[in-house]
Amino acid sequence: MGDVWAFGRDSGFVAGQVLVGFDVESADGVIGHVERLEDEPGKQHLVVDTGVWKFGRSVLIPAGAVTVVDGEDRKVKVAASREEIKSAPRFTTDSETTDRAYLAEVGAYYVSLRG
Repeated sequence: MGDVWAFGRDSGFVAGQVLVGFDVESADGVIGHVERLEDEPGKQHLVVDTGVWKFGRSVLIPAGAVTVVDGEDRKVKVAASREEIKSAPRFTTDSETTDRAYLAEVGAYYVSLRG
């Protein structure tokens, strides 16, 4: 995953690219769609609306977990499985996207998945 808070060079992400509305998929199924994208260096991440899959909750996924951005098909693929994303630190409020402790916890969780 490289830097957990940056899109990988091979992901296909282009700086300034609008990902809102793109479908988000893991190897084992659809997770939801991109609700918001934070493109600030050192804090790049997606807020993904999981719809009914996770009882209408959103999840925060660091950009480093993104393996492919397909602009043509409007899809983002991630390395984590659906179960791993369900088990990630819970995202509840937008203020958490600026909370260093929360971001550190999320980052450490996704780094631990690289194992």
